[in-house]
Amino acid sequence: MSETIEGPDGKPRCRWCAAAAEFLDYHDREWGFPVGDDVRLFEKLCLESFQSGLSWRTILAKRDNFRAAFAGFDFQRVARYGQRDVERLLGDAGIVRHRGKIEAVINNAKRAKELVAEHGSLAAFFWRYEADPATRAEPQTVSTSAESVALSKALKKLGWKFVGPTTVFAFMQAMGLVNDHVAGCVVRAEVERSRRAFRRPG
Repeated sequence: MSETIEGPDGKPRCRWCAAAAEFLDYHDREWGFPVGDDVRLFEKLCLESFQSGLSWRTILAKRDNFRAAFAGFDFQRVARYGQRDVERLLGDAGIVRHRGKIEAVINNAKRAKELVAEHGSLAAFFWRYEADPATRAEPQTVSTSAESVALSKALKKLGWKFVGPTTVFAFMQAMGLVNDHVAGCVVRAEVERSRRAFRRPG
């Protein structure tokens, strides 16, 4: 089976983006492009945590609701959430109402503040785990990597929750730590250009 499908413009794209109409725009404009903004990074990691055990289509469809529920994923604000907010969020039908994952976002917001205080930014910390392209597996052939295992362990040691190696690898794919577009995908070269131009945070 081909690793690509033909897009509406006749150009090949990763096969997974054909699974839902809304995936095409996400695939073409977001997935794999490098991110250095801390709030966006926090959002992406939280959404990947919510996705655990569910379909990404479910999470993507609810993303605007998640943003409204969690103050745009401004972790400085979410870190102040308390038990009343947990109960409010458990009653919000627009998001995934999973107590453990909701509490994990609040916990992780507090841990994010601590990490920024120590390392300067989330971006500076996460980008230390960028894989060497020469040692990477072929795109979309693995669900974890040595780097995702290492980052998962580091985050857990700092008290983060719902950040297993598979979740972290999906986060790394989404925020551009790896370019996991398949070789024949028209977006792969565009992502690679963006990665070359991206200034890694020091």
